[in-house]
Amino acid sequence: MSNVPPVVFVHGFIGTLDVTGYELPHAAPDLLGYGEHQNVPFNAISLPGQVEHLRAFVDARFGSKPVDVVGHSVGGAIAMLFARTYPEYIRRIVNAEGNFTLEDAFWSASVGRMNQSEADAMLADFRADPLAWISSSVTTSAPYVGEIAARWLAHQPASTLRAMGQSVVTTTGKDDYLRLLEQVFDRHPVYLLSGEHSRKGWNVPDWASKKCAGDYTIANSGHLMMLDNDVEFSAAIKRFLAE
Repeated sequence: MSNVPPVVFVHGFIGTLDVTGYELPHAAPDLLGYGEHQNVPFNAISLPGQVEHLRAFVDARFGSKPVDVVGHSVGGAIAMLFARTYPEYIRRIVNAEGNFTLEDAFWSASVGRMNQSEADAMLADFRADPLAWISSSVTTSAPYVGEIAARWLAHQPASTLRAMGQSVVTTTGKDDYLRLLEQVFDRHPVYLLSGEHSRKGWNVPDWASKKCAGDYTIANSGHLMMLDNDVEFSAAIKRFLAE
């Protein structure tokens, strides 16, 4: 296993991407506007900016060594754009319900349309009851899930969500976006990972289903599959990257 490339986990629109039980070499960097980078200016936060941020992170952490990338939701779109821009950095990609169309960006798009006061009020309301916020998106509403939700909600300011929402619409709404993604499928093994309850709402093009290197749906889980079944989420990633 010493020759297996390290894995870079790319989190989505909100919170982090912590993969429980993933003991192989990996990193889960905060994107611009999140965690240790919360103070990044609004205008610096965009999907192209996140791509450059990931490149700098990989350079600093792993040097010239190619990595595998796992991206969830908006992080899946960022992972694909990273591979498109810097193909030499990438061995394989696991796309966990990453954005293919604007229909995959229903929540981020709505936040992007908010003004700052509206976004601040929305996030404050979520933070007042984290378990209530996340309960509709997971198969269990155990107290520990509420603790995770509280940590996610504290991981970025509302301004970051606004900036990301606007950039998701601008970037994934371009006429050539799907063509760029198809080029990634042609250059690299791309694996599709989804939750049973959310798969039908994931707008995967027919060509992506045909060209992907693997496709797996985790039973009894939804878009937040890493919370619904963290063991199977981690195991599926390991299977894809070990093939």
